Amino acid sequence: FFFFQAEDGIRDFCLSRGLGDVYKRQLLAHEEATKVKTIGMIEMGHFRCETWYFSPYPEGYHDIECLYICEFCLSFYVSRPELIRHLEKCILTMPPGNEIYRHENVSVFEVDGHKNPTYCENLGYLAKLFLDHKTLHWDIEPFLFFVLCESDEHGHHFVGYFSKEKESTQGCNLSCILTLPFYQRKGYGKFLITLSYELSVIEGKIGTPERPLSDLGRESYISWWTQRIIQFIRDRKGEPFSIADISKATMIKDS
Repeated sequence: FFFFQAEDGIRDFCLSRGLGDVYKRQLLAHEEATKVKTIGMIEMGHFRCETWYFSPYPEGYHDIECLYICEFCLSFYVSRPELIRHLEKCILTMPPGNEIYRHENVSVFEVDGHKNPTYCENLGYLAKLFLDHKTLHWDIEPFLFFVLCESDEHGHHFVGYFSKEKESTQGCNLSCILTLPFYQRKGYGKFLITLSYELSVIEGKIGTPERPLSDLGRESYISWWTQRIIQFIRDRKGEPFSIADISKATMIKDS
C-alpha cells in the first residue's frame, strides 16, 4: 500500500541516508509519469466534477472520461452500471472508523490505516486527483485519517479529510488535507485545520503541517494562523507576551 508523503519529506529522508541520487531519479520518474492526467472527471453521489491531476489508480482505470466512485466505501468503477451494482450490495453508510465529532449534519470519523487499509488506499487514490504537491509513497499503516462527512437519511457523505502520522518525528500534526471541489468555499478546509490543532492541544504537542503546501492549502493556513494569532493578542488585553507564549497557547509551531 502507498500513501502521500510531502516531496521535501522524501528528499530529507533520502539525503539523510546518502540517497540523493535515488531521490532525484524517483522524483524525475514521478514527474514524467504524472504530466498528463488520465481520468477526465469523477462522479460521486449527486456530484460530477473534472479532476485536476494524475492519480496512479490500478491498471485498467486510466484513459477514461469518467471514474464512478462509491461515496461510502470509495470503491471505484469505470461505468455507472458497475457502480449501481456495487451500491446494491455495499453495506457501508459511513467511513469505517470511530465517530469523534458531530454537530448537526456534520461528522468526523477517525479511520486507522492499519485497521482499514483498503478504504484508506482508495482515499489516497481519490485525493491524488486533486493534489499536486504530494507523492504516493510509504505504507499507510502508520497514518490516521480524519474523514469529514455531511449526513442525511441515506448516510454520511464524504466531504474531505486530513491525515496525520501516529508518531511524527518532525512534529507534524497534519500530513495531507483535502476538501473535494464540490464542497469547497464552505469553510470545511479551515474546520479541518482547526481540528488538527485541537488534537495537538489534547496531545500536548506543538504541531505544523507537512510541507510543501498546495496553493489552496497555503492560502487556508495563512488565513487560519493569522486569525488565531490575532485572537491570542486580543485575549492578552495589552499584556506582554513572547513567541513562545503564542506557540504554547495556540500549538502553532515557531518555524
